[in-house]
Amino acid sequence: MTVVVTGAAGFVGMHVAERLLQRGETVVGVDDFNSYYEPALKEARAARLAVWPDFRMVRADIADEGATRALIADTGASQVVHLAAQAGVRYSIDHPFAYERSNLQGHLSVLEACRHAGVEHLVYASSSSVYGDRPLTGQGFREDDPTVTPVSLYAATKRSCELMSQSYAGLYGLPQSGLRFFTVYGPMGRPDMAYFSFTEKIMRGEPIEVFGEGRMARDFTYIDDIVDGVIGVLDHPPSRGGHEIYNVGDSRPVGLMDMIETLEQALGRDAVKVMRPMQPGDVTATYADVSKLKALTGYDPRITLADGLPRFVDWWRQWRGHAV
Repeated sequence: MTVVVTGAAGFVGMHVAERLLQRGETVVGVDDFNSYYEPALKEARAARLAVWPDFRMVRADIADEGATRALIADTGASQVVHLAAQAGVRYSIDHPFAYERSNLQGHLSVLEACRHAGVEHLVYASSSSVYGDRPLTGQGFREDDPTVTPVSLYAATKRSCELMSQSYAGLYGLPQSGLRFFTVYGPMGRPDMAYFSFTEKIMRGEPIEVFGEGRMARDFTYIDDIVDGVIGVLDHPPSRGGHEIYNVGDSRPVGLMDMIETLEQALGRDAVKVMRPMQPGDVTATYADVSKLKALTGYDPRITLADGLPRFVDWWRQWRGHAV
């Protein structure tokens, strides 16, 4: 079976493509290798996939509707995992049109390509940011909770993609599953994420900015657990015309200061912390209720932050060439 993975040189995309290849699928990856963060990391991910004989990378912009439609048609893929997007909440403040093109136009291009090619199941990445800024309670965010108060353009584009997918499922019978990811981290991750940028600054002896006065909390989810969720959903398509949304998270939110302490222990260095107020677009907390995903696939996140951050640090030391 051939599976198209968009954003295959990205963090989640590379790991999903690799898991599919490991189980014997043929994978066609698509990525535009943009410079949102260091291209060398994207090239390294692509090189890791290139060793597989059943993998092919296509360098293309998914927002190019004609090229995307031709590509998916030519592959004959029955499944598409759409992970390409412009990420980053704070980046959307200064670069709004990057989100319009990549997230909105790009998602629409993929929808059109899939419906014309007769794709049997489209799985796409959404985000926990669609829930808006909510206080942390003893109950996780549920898929049927309100999603009408996005606090960033990024969140608004992701919710818009969900609505577009809902309409295409109903109009054209295209089975789809949207995945609301919660704070993905791990080896080969994104340098703009806090745990990654904190590591770089701590090791250079630079202070780190702790936003929200350190009172924020995140449902940090290790990349292997995220991939388990993606593959599990891919293997359980809804019926024709169906559109389902699933949270993919760890369901164990961790305070920002606790994350920093765990990172300091893994690095063997203390951070110089500069406390800052909340930034525009940030949310106070995220907390996934994953009961719907567990009922469908048996999803059970295994890697705690205490185990996952040291794994990231081990990879980072090799990537940057630092001695242990």
